Amino acid sequence: MSACMRFTRRVWKSFVENQGTQRHDHRCFPNLKILNAKPGLLEASVKIEPYNLNRVGTAHGGYILSLTDTLGSLAVATKGQYMTGVSVDVGTSFVKPAGRVGEELTAKAIVTGIGKSLAYTRVDFFNAQGQLAAYGFHTKYIGKSSGHKHDVKFSEDGETVIEGEDLPEDVVP
Repeated sequence: MSACMRFTRRVWKSFVENQGTQRHDHRCFPNLKILNAKPGLLEASVKIEPYNLNRVGTAHGGYILSLTDTLGSLAVATKGQYMTGVSVDVGTSFVKPAGRVGEELTAKAIVTGIGKSLAYTRVDFFNAQGQLAAYGFHTKYIGKSSGHKHDVKFSEDGETVIEGEDLPEDVVP
């Protein structure tokens, strides 16, 4: 497993563990799977549950908007940032139904730009048929979170850490 994947999974684990079982990410996305992580790219999936539905029986738009926020944050983590900042702007456009109970919703989140104070991400969502179901954007203020003691710098391919400490996936500092 690449260093970028280990690091990003560790950041996700910190989201869940530091928030506790009654907090947002743990309650809304208990079955989120990080499938791939390379610098600037995150691929993930989540199984749609009954509590994720709107009144017509498909994945609720608010659920997808919330995933845009969380996955955009994890995309920032793929750049080596342990603390992923705070949201400045987030939005989602809906193209097709994202799915029904039991179906897998997949997502691809990319960092479209990152500077000293702001990070920009785009998240594309695909339904079980592989169709683009929605796409979102997420702008994060990272000015005060950059330079955290657990930040790392990856090799270009994300296979190794070239600055900072490469901890095992299950270690949450």
